[in-house]
Amino acid sequence: MKIICIGRNYKEHAKEFDNPVPEKPIFFLKPQSSLLLRNRPFFYPDYSNDIQYETELVIKIDKLGKNIQEKFANTYYNEIGIGIDFTARDLQRECKAKGLPWEISKAFDYSAPVSSFIPKSDFEDINNIDFHLNINSNLVQKGNSRNMIFSFDKIISYVSKFLTLKTGDLIFTGTPAGVGSVKINDLLDVFIEDRKMLSFRIK
Repeated sequence: MKIICIGRNYKEHAKEFDNPVPEKPIFFLKPQSSLLLRNRPFFYPDYSNDIQYETELVIKIDKLGKNIQEKFANTYYNEIGIGIDFTARDLQRECKAKGLPWEISKAFDYSAPVSSFIPKSDFEDINNIDFHLNINSNLVQKGNSRNMIFSFDKIISYVSKFLTLKTGDLIFTGTPAGVGSVKINDLLDVFIEDRKMLSFRIK
């Protein structure tokens, strides 16, 4: 399986980093070794001094697909979860400044905590899903799927032009504004609507 991450999919997040709003989905990959499951703690790596959270809705692909038309994209996933795209921001800044690839800042081990998944049918409207992150019981980031530049179906259709989607693949659908740094001993609680989906510590 692979983890596909969509960048700059919320206008306000693009603006907070002075990045242009994309005309097409931007994506990068994380390896399976990035997964952090079952609310296990995240151990702060010694190669970064600025690990930042990016809270994102996650869709799970449930059948093989290539060159998927947007009108059929909704048949390729049945579950929605939530995750954190941890980013070593200091490493990313260094790579960008040198014009280098920046997988080192995104694809490191355990950089993708992911929750369990909720059946798509449980949502009244998948284009109107609230989600948020609390750190130490304080609200630090919130978003809603209606504010995504590219919908779930547009993302699936676009990415499948380049990559064959396989059962079990995960797509992180982008983060809203409000990203920030974590520190050791922080407690992260991640919610879809009012349902706590993830709860883990930084160690």
